[in-house]
Amino acid sequence: MAVAKGRNAATKAEPFGVVERSPTELRLYEIRRKKMENVMKKFEGAITALVTPMSHGRIDEKGLVDLIEFQIASGIHGIVPCGTTGESATLSFDEHKRVIELTVKTVHGRVPVIAGTGANNTLEAIELTESAKDSGADAVLSVVPYYNKPSQEGLYQHFKAILEAVDIPMILYNVPGRTVTNMLPSTVARLAVLPGVIGIKEASGSLNQISEVIQLCPRDFIVLSGDDFTAMPSVLVGGKGVISVVSNLEPARTAAMIEAAMGHDVPRANELHYQLFVLMGAMFCYPSPAPAKKGLELMGRIASGEVRLPMTQMDESSLVQLKKTMAATGLL
Repeated sequence: MAVAKGRNAATKAEPFGVVERSPTELRLYEIRRKKMENVMKKFEGAITALVTPMSHGRIDEKGLVDLIEFQIASGIHGIVPCGTTGESATLSFDEHKRVIELTVKTVHGRVPVIAGTGANNTLEAIELTESAKDSGADAVLSVVPYYNKPSQEGLYQHFKAILEAVDIPMILYNVPGRTVTNMLPSTVARLAVLPGVIGIKEASGSLNQISEVIQLCPRDFIVLSGDDFTAMPSVLVGGKGVISVVSNLEPARTAAMIEAAMGHDVPRANELHYQLFVLMGAMFCYPSPAPAKKGLELMGRIASGEVRLPMTQMDESSLVQLKKTMAATGLL
């Protein structure tokens, strides 16, 4: 809790943690602070990495609208359309744009919409980011380029090019289990002072790495856990929330867990963490997002748990495990 307390107590005169900053970095930080100080707080809390409902190979728009309404009615703090859980890798450009447009329209300003716009081609990432801005997204989530394994300098230049091309708040996304390349805390710290960068979804699964990012970055930098099982602990060491998979099924309890942790109610946060813990694991008992989508189908929240190739429907043993877990947590 000492780190979290230190971040909360920081003043504008003390914008960084333990590292010394050059005059150039301090100047960039001041530009960023003035530009973003009125928007930063709204991107904290429990934010759902929303599935994209599908039926017969097409996007189920009614299912998407109904799912968004369920999320907001349950108290979720934000929504990410077209992230990994939203099957962004297998959406066409037109589908990608439509999902974001419909999400923005349905949400209608009630919670922030953070559109997934990452790509391993910088020009494509710029195009997706421009489209998200045109659609009215509040911010974008931009993933570390996958497959082509860029250097740390390449990562820096990739995100810098997107920021220079499109004026919209950006949350970086580090998920080395999917991208192979791990964006190091030192690289995050370089990016964190640039105007436009407001935070990171850190899905390394490492509290050590999360702590390093918090320590190296500006004190108002938003560090969101990218893994449900590290969400509550991340907040206790200074993080500001989670971009969650389990909240597709359990938005109310996920939001309550993060609210308790951010309010320093550790016993309540711990209780909710363990209520959700087995369900968090069940979301990955088969390649995601199949378990989340099937779970929502079993709950009657979407018509079909259909996923798009190369993802496939759950096998029988995984489905039995999912149903058993959902029953144990009161969802069935």
